[in-house]
Amino acid sequence: MGDLLLVRHGETEWSRSGQHTSFTDLPLTRHGEEQARSLAPLLAHRPFALVLTSPLARAVRTAELAGLSGAVREPDLREWDYGGYEGVTTEEVQRTRPGFDLWTDGVPPGPDGHPGESPEEVGKRADRVLSRAAMALPDGDVLLVAHGHFLRVLTARRLGLPPAEGRLFRLETGTVSRLSTEHGRPVIQEWNVRAANGS
Repeated sequence: MGDLLLVRHGETEWSRSGQHTSFTDLPLTRHGEEQARSLAPLLAHRPFALVLTSPLARAVRTAELAGLSGAVREPDLREWDYGGYEGVTTEEVQRTRPGFDLWTDGVPPGPDGHPGESPEEVGKRADRVLSRAAMALPDGDVLLVAHGHFLRVLTARRLGLPPAEGRLFRLETGTVSRLSTEHGRPVIQEWNVRAANGS
């Protein structure tokens, strides 16, 4: 049985500034590209039964720069739809919604096609990804290249927790994390691993 490896894409301008970024298809910054390249040595000697990436450019480019071949774009790996909070920081939201917490308070609708998502809705997508990964795990490791909040929800679901418990797992850009098993139970084996030059 293989492990589930998670890669959060490299830095973008909005991840650096703390702006919520879901459907806005931003490129990696120069530093984000360096982060992505630095992942290659961490991944190079692991054969993967399946590599899936979010269809958004920042994830696809991270996979390319990390030297991952054969990645399949999986729409369910896209980031949490932040609706009307797209491009807005938590601090800005809290000026009108004091104490706002994405994990419990939800988001208002955004432009057409982007109604926003609840943790439970993101969790349903994560469950579908985990089901797809489960079919490949008997053949080896599975690698997912995606986004911070989505991968945090997916981690919660893999560990048998409600989607909103993803709030417990801070995830940095340009990192690799590994979910494994111990005595048949899912566990976090490694979290936020970077290459020495990937800071």
